[in-house]
Amino acid sequence: MNFRQVHLDFHTSEKIPGIGSRFSKEQFQSALKLGHVNSITVFSKCHHGWAYHPSEANEIHPGLDFDLLGAQIEAAHEIGVKTPVYLSAGLDEKMTRRHPEWLRRGKDDGINWNSPGYHEFCMNSPYLDYLIKQVEEVVRTYDCDGIFLDIVGVRMCWCQNCIKTLLDEGRDPYDDNNIRELGERIYRNYTTKIREAVDRIKPGLPVFHNSGHIRRGRRDLADVDTHLELESLPTGGWGYDHFPLSAAYSRTLGKDFLGMTGKFHTTWGEFGGYKHPNALRYEEALCVASGAKCSIGDQMHPDGYMDEVTYGLIGAAYAEVEEREPWLDGVTSVADIAILSEEAISNYYSTGKIVHHGGADSDAGAVRMMLEGKYLFDVIDTEEPLDKYKLLILPDHAKLDAYLTDKIRAFTAAGGKVLATGQSGLAIDSDKFALDFGCMYKGASAYQPVYFRPQFDLPCLGNTAYVIYSGAYDIEAADGADVPITRENPYFNRTTFHFSSHQHTPNDKSAAYPAAAVGADGAYISAELFTEYAKKGSLIPKLLVTHMIDVLLGEAKTLTTNLPAQGVVTLMDQTGESRLVNHLLYASPVRRGSGIEIIEDIIPLYDIDVTVKTDKQPKRVYLAPENRDIAYTYENGAVSYKVDKLDLHAMVVIDY
Repeated sequence: MNFRQVHLDFHTSEKIPGIGSRFSKEQFQSALKLGHVNSITVFSKCHHGWAYHPSEANEIHPGLDFDLLGAQIEAAHEIGVKTPVYLSAGLDEKMTRRHPEWLRRGKDDGINWNSPGYHEFCMNSPYLDYLIKQVEEVVRTYDCDGIFLDIVGVRMCWCQNCIKTLLDEGRDPYDDNNIRELGERIYRNYTTKIREAVDRIKPGLPVFHNSGHIRRGRRDLADVDTHLELESLPTGGWGYDHFPLSAAYSRTLGKDFLGMTGKFHTTWGEFGGYKHPNALRYEEALCVASGAKCSIGDQMHPDGYMDEVTYGLIGAAYAEVEEREPWLDGVTSVADIAILSEEAISNYYSTGKIVHHGGADSDAGAVRMMLEGKYLFDVIDTEEPLDKYKLLILPDHAKLDAYLTDKIRAFTAAGGKVLATGQSGLAIDSDKFALDFGCMYKGASAYQPVYFRPQFDLPCLGNTAYVIYSGAYDIEAADGADVPITRENPYFNRTTFHFSSHQHTPNDKSAAYPAAAVGADGAYISAELFTEYAKKGSLIPKLLVTHMIDVLLGEAKTLTTNLPAQGVVTLMDQTGESRLVNHLLYASPVRRGSGIEIIEDIIPLYDIDVTVKTDKQPKRVYLAPENRDIAYTYENGAVSYKVDKLDLHAMVVIDY
């Protein structure tokens, strides 16, 4: 899979004339060269339902009078650019009024018709056969380098086809569990039939089914894809927290994957909107630093002319990626810490409550703390082996059944440690901890908020009672257990007739209770600190958690650096080239407008110190792609060096 991809949206209404009228092979190629692009996803069929080529399985767009898809593929291949082909699978607006009986329906049997927008089709209808013929036609007719199918996934549907299926099986369509199980079967049938159709013509051709989010803990869904494309537009609703989280999970699945952002100021379908080049440079640097390849979303004008401002913008980012490619491919992450995803736990227990790109708040809060604390980490599901890691984090809501308990006990018996918060670490079927945290669980606290008083000084603040807004839990410390944090309750909860001041009641200093404890298997903190950090961004949860991580990791922490909180650090092992690659990034997104985070100014940093513990004797340490040696020392199994200037992205290569 190539590193520098463009996803060229082309959703075009039949009411627009002159489709492709300004397309030129030379201009198309010129734009791709300007953008340093080496793969571009081009359209067979858009959300409006039209084909952009002559078709027997579909209908060519009424405003198009030539084979635009064929011309794009020919032009791209002529200059060595790959061309996966896009088909809108879930949406086909021209068919909504021709075959409304094929549409996916909500529980109220309604569809939205009186505002602009698309309508999704049910794959438990004849629409699936209609779609498969379109896929077969593209694969048979064109020299495509893959198939991208959009707007698909496990769906709950109450259309008459789905109702009939359940009734014929003697099952109750009023039971949402039956609807959900049928949705799983329908999606499996769809992906199986697509794979069979493609393989009959071009066995092994890459296929990706896009649902907008890689669901953590659903490896069965990822397994139907030959590779993964992580749709994650920071300004399009995903935010800058989403991609690092999704990438940290996806890189554990053993598949090629890419991060898909956009050139837009907002999101898909925006014409004339552009982000600052520095934003795109940072987003692509973050992709490669996370072990991913890159894709940038664009939308071509209906006349087929490639916007040169867009490709100049893309080229600013991809020129840098191109220079770095020799140090990017075939890498695996070096990680001390595994975060057992709350979303994965939810899917493991089949509650399936988290299904889209928001994910679990505790996952987002944990990843944000890891990035800001400069820890090396992966996000894992229940299937991932633990032997690679030194510390396992169970964030907020990770209860344990017998399988997980046995797996984690084997991990701790081999020397690993666990950090649990909130309800995590409890047995799934009781109110007792499944692991030894040096304390007993007593139940949810009657107070909110509460106050935590650490028995150590917090960096930059010191020692006092700090407010904790999230749900807290009562614990009893075991005899002789270390209690690094105590809790003080407010005088009373805030009610209509009992309140004090503007927000919440102050702490009652007359009594203290254990708030954290350390046992043989690790440590427990009795509040949902990761969720609180995701929602409120309060400094205190992060400082409490990072202190406990440092205690549990001790001298086993692989990498230390003085890079500030907004910086990102990763360490990749490129074993085929016998080298470690240390990525250092720094940019600071700011909120501008309503819900939009932007990056504009890049402030260089100087004299960034890094120490990496490794048993691999360094032969050379240098900056890439500059190929400039930097001074280093190697003592007691640790290599130390200084990066004199960090201007958005630096790569330090340690040859061994």
